[in-house]
Amino acid sequence: MHWIYLLLAITSEIIATTALKNADGFTKLVPSIVTLVGYTISFFLLSLALKSIPMGIAYAIWSGIGIVAISIIGYVIHQQTLSTPVLIGIGFIIIGVIIINLFSSTSL
Repeated sequence: MHWIYLLLAITSEIIATTALKNADGFTKLVPSIVTLVGYTISFFLLSLALKSIPMGIAYAIWSGIGIVAISIIGYVIHQQTLSTPVLIGIGFIIIGVIIINLFSSTSL
């Protein structure tokens, strides 16, 4: 169940961060509310995941997947460019998350 909490925390964080871009400095009501509710849900679910998953592992996965997803959303929805160094960095993040999950005895 703790991995489901982490997955839902990541999803909520991605939704909140996407809404944060649309909140325009918290000047737009609906995206601002989505941002605040999304981050609240995300941190609550992350706290539940932390009951079973080591903090460093959970946070690495939570932030790593969030960075990759938000970069893709920024590219697709907001037409933000992803330079070669950015793509290389994202690749390293993906590799890091895979290494943590496949080879770390702490993540089990």
